Amino acid sequence: MKKIKIVHISETFVTGVYTYIRDICEYCTQFDNIESHVIFSDEREETDLSFIKEDFKDLASLHVVKMGREISLIKDLKSSYNIFKKLKLIKPDVIHLHSSKASVTGRLAAFIYKKANVYYTPNGYSFLREDITKNKRKFFWLIENYSQKIFGGITIACGDTEFEYASKMHDSFLVRNGIEINSLNHINHNQTPPNKIKKIGTIGRLSPQKNPELFDKIASLFPNIEFIWIGGGELDELLKSKNINSLGWLERKEALKVISNIDLYIQTSLWEGLPFTIIEAMTLSRPIIATNVVGNKDAVDDGINGFLCNNLEDFEKKINFLLKNPKALKNMGEASRERAISIFDRDKNFKALIKIYNGKKLS
Repeated sequence: MKKIKIVHISETFVTGVYTYIRDICEYCTQFDNIESHVIFSDEREETDLSFIKEDFKDLASLHVVKMGREISLIKDLKSSYNIFKKLKLIKPDVIHLHSSKASVTGRLAAFIYKKANVYYTPNGYSFLREDITKNKRKFFWLIENYSQKIFGGITIACGDTEFEYASKMHDSFLVRNGIEINSLNHINHNQTPPNKIKKIGTIGRLSPQKNPELFDKIASLFPNIEFIWIGGGELDELLKSKNINSLGWLERKEALKVISNIDLYIQTSLWEGLPFTIIEAMTLSRPIIATNVVGNKDAVDDGINGFLCNNLEDFEKKINFLLKNPKALKNMGEASRERAISIFDRDKNFKALIKIYNGKKLS
């Protein structure tokens, strides 16, 4: 049986993108005819090579290529050339690019290689970022639009809104992010939806994207509720409120134990792809209140399993509503788990991904 060699390429290899690639590789281990490889950069400070090697043991072959986060013509061309050399050695049938930087460096290398089907998952389009200028967002849109027109490939969007953007630019498929629902069964968590709010929590890097400043402002409005932030980063000083318990980074199992014991999950992000953390909280029957941005609004069915908010006042209003309406809190928790099982089951969703890898059309 001829093996299908799949190469995943990503400059960033932390948080959600890391989880997404790992989940694909893990899912593919059940197919004897699939061989997985990952080309990634170890340039980011958070990248832990020893952990990555252990985590990907028996899942994929790992290949490190230096790739810078910021745009640099000379460095990016060098990265593309080094990726091309790896591709010549691996001889892949499928190349799956992840996030914005790989869409350029990896796509150029794949274009030169010419012997593989090329797919690209944005994991949150860079032109939707809210921490950059309007001109820079327009520049990123031009890169996203024309790099695919020039060098080819098909987009595999990880969320519904991302798919809407992708469809306006290029040929695209929708394969939603998801988690292995049964993977949380080993956690001694309380799957009973909450009926009162004592603890509110979130998971994320303390970075501009996750907007810890807004989280702090929300916490300051509810001094009698414990707010929990799981994750570290450069903006830790923004968590000032005395009722915030900043736990830093925890092992996934420990982090999910904490989330299983909160009463409400909130997400204050400025932009997202489709956050695994929200889906995990939904699987644990937690109601969600999140910013009304791409990614979050694909996970939260507004008014059903939580609320979407446009500003601080919205967060205050919706939390107060749930404080006064314990039945609504409980119902939203139940709806979260139902929604997670219905549309964010990894194994169901990745069946479509395997069809794409095998060159089959989705029905």
